[in-house]
Amino acid sequence: MNEAVKGHLLAIFTVICWGTTFISTKILLVDFSPLEILITRFVIGLTVLYMIRPHVLKLRHEEHRLYLVIAALSGITLYYLMENIALTYTSASNVGIITATAPFFAAILARFTLKNSHLSGPFFIGFVVSMVGVILISIESEGLNFNPKGDILALGAAVLSAVYIVVLKKICTFGYDLIVVTREIFLYGIILMIPPIIFMGFNIDLIYLMEPVNLANMLYLGIGASALCFLTWNFSTKFLGIVKATAYIYAIPVITVITAYFILGEPITWMKTIGMILAIAGLAISQK
Repeated sequence: MNEAVKGHLLAIFTVICWGTTFISTKILLVDFSPLEILITRFVIGLTVLYMIRPHVLKLRHEEHRLYLVIAALSGITLYYLMENIALTYTSASNVGIITATAPFFAAILARFTLKNSHLSGPFFIGFVVSMVGVILISIESEGLNFNPKGDILALGAAVLSAVYIVVLKKICTFGYDLIVVTREIFLYGIILMIPPIIFMGFNIDLIYLMEPVNLANMLYLGIGASALCFLTWNFSTKFLGIVKATAYIYAIPVITVITAYFILGEPITWMKTIGMILAIAGLAISQK
């Protein structure tokens, strides 16, 4: 199996997991705050990664640490904080649509910062087709209710996601073990969450956490959606490149709709069906 095939399979696995996480998060939000869920899942993820790769990362150049910190700040700490805060000001549909623009920002940023990164017509056509699909899915789910503060935060999260992807691609050129790199990014991400903890508070109740349903969902977010999926996503970005890997983000709303149908019983309407077809079609076009 060549690297391209591995990259596509890893990307598909990642978006399937990320597309189902909203159910776990929705269940946990009954007993925990967004910040408590965020920190707990990444602490679990960090623990798992240390168990897999316990040895110390020996940096060849100290400047490489700066790239790790930037990746942690953009892809973990600020991204998730801005996304969660955006949800308190605007609808989940708005956030879903706006954050789905991350592949566009990542491709543009890579074009001007990385060598051998170029954009073609199919990428832009695929982006437009997929975004129409994502909008149809989101409008059908909740409608649109524009709120400048929340929408700007969501847009900032999309840009930060793009920064993480581009910085990660640069880190891949350093030749380090990608599992160790992912572990270090988690570590720095958690350390950088300390200031938000001081101002926003963190008081997780272990009694609620040990309830079977809560524990199962938290472990799924920590082990599956965080530790495992960040690994598979990082490897897919390394194997496919930024443009092809990030295009799979268009499929996340599709996975969410299908999961909601089977687990929550939410109906799949004609508008959602058309939206899903367009999102997948745009993904296929982008891969050209």
